[in-house]
Amino acid sequence: MKISLLKIVVLISALLVGARAGAETKPGSWAELKAYHGVMSSTFHPAEEGKLEPIKTRSAELAAAAKAWLKSTPPAEFNKPAILAKLKLLDVESAALDKLIKRGKATDTEITATLTKVHDRFHEIVGACADEGKAAKK
Repeated sequence: MKISLLKIVVLISALLVGARAGAETKPGSWAELKAYHGVMSSTFHPAEEGKLEPIKTRSAELAAAAKAWLKSTPPAEFNKPAILAKLKLLDVESAALDKLIKRGKATDTEITATLTKVHDRFHEIVGACADEGKAAKK
């Protein structure tokens, strides 16, 4: 049985397109989520060790990343009211953290507690996106 090279290429292309169509969308495919995560991880993890300088110097960047994420167009699977509502809260909470730090009167305990709240909200969003990505695959 002879199969032409063209038929093989067409078959492989069809398989790849079909595999992509059935693929689960991952939260990491949302560029603004990844950008926010980059700032969050580089400020939250040091704070877990009592090092607050990263969040004190990057709180405006975290707030700006939240604003950019909120204004972005989400992948279709993540364009859900529950996710968007949490994203609005994250924007407000990130801005509040920045204001708290900029006032210069907050204690390290207050900064850590607020950052932890923002971090927890971020993980709520990532979890909701992961759930929606899995649901979209079914």
